[in-house]
Amino acid sequence: MVGMDELKAYMQSQLQEDSKRSFVTVTGATLEDALQSASIELSLPLKKVEYEVLEKGSPGLVGFRRKNFVVMAYPAGGELSEFKDGDFDLDMGFPSESGEASRDGEANVRLQPEGVFLRVKPPVGEGTRLTEDEAMRRIRERTDSRVDAARVAQIVKRADSEFVKIGEFEYDPSNDAMLQLSVSDGEMKAYLTATPPGIGGADPDFQTVMNLLQNNDVVHGIKEEAIQAFVENPSYREPMLVAEGTKPVDGQDARIVMNFETDSKNFKLKEIDGRVDFKELNLVQNVVEGQVLARKMPADAGTDGSTVTGKVLPAKPGGDARIDVGKNVRLSEDERTAYAEINGQVVMTGSKLNVEPVYVVNGDVSLKTGNIMFLGTVLVKGSVEDGFDVKASGNIEVIGSVGKCNLDAEGDIIVHQGVNGKSAALVRAGGSIYSKFIENATAEAGDRVVVSDGIINAHVTAQRKVICRGKRASIVGGVVRAAEEIDAKALGSVSGNETILEVGVDPKSKERLSELEEEKAVLTKQLEEVVLNMQTIEKLHKARKKLTQDKIKVYNEQKQKRVGITADLRKVQREIDEIQGYLSELKTSGRISASATVFAGVKINVRDANLNVKNEFKAVTFIWEAGVVKVTKYEESDEDISISRKG
Repeated sequence: MVGMDELKAYMQSQLQEDSKRSFVTVTGATLEDALQSASIELSLPLKKVEYEVLEKGSPGLVGFRRKNFVVMAYPAGGELSEFKDGDFDLDMGFPSESGEASRDGEANVRLQPEGVFLRVKPPVGEGTRLTEDEAMRRIRERTDSRVDAARVAQIVKRADSEFVKIGEFEYDPSNDAMLQLSVSDGEMKAYLTATPPGIGGADPDFQTVMNLLQNNDVVHGIKEEAIQAFVENPSYREPMLVAEGTKPVDGQDARIVMNFETDSKNFKLKEIDGRVDFKELNLVQNVVEGQVLARKMPADAGTDGSTVTGKVLPAKPGGDARIDVGKNVRLSEDERTAYAEINGQVVMTGSKLNVEPVYVVNGDVSLKTGNIMFLGTVLVKGSVEDGFDVKASGNIEVIGSVGKCNLDAEGDIIVHQGVNGKSAALVRAGGSIYSKFIENATAEAGDRVVVSDGIINAHVTAQRKVICRGKRASIVGGVVRAAEEIDAKALGSVSGNETILEVGVDPKSKERLSELEEEKAVLTKQLEEVVLNMQTIEKLHKARKKLTQDKIKVYNEQKQKRVGITADLRKVQREIDEIQGYLSELKTSGRISASATVFAGVKINVRDANLNVKNEFKAVTFIWEAGVVKVTKYEESDEDISISRKG
């Protein structure tokens, strides 16, 4: 099989043979026509052709006695050895090395006042070359004028993508192609629609199109490449986008870049041999006096746009922002940088940036310390003994254990050795609760509850998830609620302790609903008593018995009390209706999972569906489906609880 290199070498040798003629004599109506013919005869680009005029042509009088130019042409420099492969188009339809998509050769015909012009493009890649018949068919589609068939054949053979004159016609300017310009879309787009020329008319040229745009005040976003492509290969009666406006680009808002971790949940708990390790946990983000806490990146002005007619479309500048500082934080004079004024912990309270000192208890919370209430973070290096309270606006971390006491933090609560509340402890966190275990206590978390050794006879509520990880990670007895998920190794016990698990509802809303129902019952009873008292006095009045001033006073007091109770009942009922509506619209379905065993005696509640477990299950997940609790294969929680905190 002949290879590509061999084929190219053969074609080159043929071109060398064809070029042995040192000169050619050609004729043409104009000098340009003659040189075009010479270029084709010599198979050379026009720039490599030199010539001598043997006979000067003349247009004659109204076409009579017209005399053609006679030109002797020869290669520039007189030496063919200078020619290189790149001077010739050897494209024979093979795939292009550039990877460009294959395309057949094509012919373009232009009708100009000077005559009929033909351009033939070579194929690309595996495309096929244009034939003479195809070129003539394309010419006849555009004009009935006589053309030089021999020249057409030469142009097809050369296929150099240049327009060459192939014939003349009697030019009639009144039949030129008609151009129409329309500006639409709020002056953001301009479309050109052309009507083909009549007999003797010419195709539009580039300058004519540009003049049309200018005369219609189209000065911006002009697509010159598209216009040039249209001029070279006109497409008539089809609207073509020739100009497009530029939309304004609004400026970016100013933004505040914090120099510390703002997400208090951005840390992980690490498991070691099936146990969660709290030893390396450090919730306090320490800063020192003078440290940069935040910087403001200023807003951008944006970039104006423009219509095709040059009207400016102003950009909207970005909005400003400011660093909102609170305690122990100062701003620079230009209000672009915030600095810490003291050593301590940086925290966000709402939108304000604060630096809180950390209160450290170097031992137990006991009679020695008394109850602790602190506007910041509290670190207890010992334990919290029975009967004491610790409250903090930041986090609470206890290295030891927690007994029968109250812990209340707006942030997270960490208890390294666990909580044994003796049925009287309350641990409440606005964020998450992390503990070795929770036993005989009430725990409430605004985010999640994570334990390693299990939950025993406790009342635990989490706004998101309750996760038990570790070798003894079981939930035994008590009530555990979470909006999204409960996941443990085992649920319940062999002894059949009643264990109630509930997901798919908002625990806080449900708890508030219970409180409101109780309040409504109390108010309803009070109202009944008031109404009964009023009815008793009204019966006396109807019996035509004279009422004493004391009775009248009591009646008026009861009447006023009825108004107040009725108003309170309406308020309570409105809140009940709102919460019930919210709970009914909740899309959270929730799931309850056990990687090992679910024992009999466990009560599963998923949304509004209930299941009382009577027989053991192994490695299962309970979900809600079509109004019932469905038992599926165990699906491990995707909650990442390994420790990794930015310091």
